[in-house]
Amino acid sequence: MKIKVHTINNIQIAEVISEVRIIDKIEDGLDVMGNLYYQGFDRIVIYEKDITPDFFDLKTGIAGEILQKFSTYRIRLSIVGDFTKYKSKSLNDFIAESNKMRHINFVCSCDEAIKILSDK
Repeated sequence: MKIKVHTINNIQIAEVISEVRIIDKIEDGLDVMGNLYYQGFDRIVIYEKDITPDFFDLKTGIAGEILQKFSTYRIRLSIVGDFTKYKSKSLNDFIAESNKMRHINFVCSCDEAIKILSDK
């Protein structure tokens, strides 16, 4: 796992770059969050490809547990990927609602993630 730092308007955003999946279970998501927060980041970009597909099946509870911690600790997160492939109405509703709140975002590009996360 490598961290690429983007600094926009004096705001530091961590882009997590990995060749392997970094989140397979709830504890992995919390470890990533804690590790980056400890390094001073409260805005994070993670790629969909680096997250277990079970995350996107809301019945597993993985997304809920991880994203609740991000919200509780006020750490903003953007997940970059192609979410059109998911046909679950509940997931699509969850993504739409998350994107409205702008704390947890599901976006199609890193540039979009950086733009959203650099807003105050």
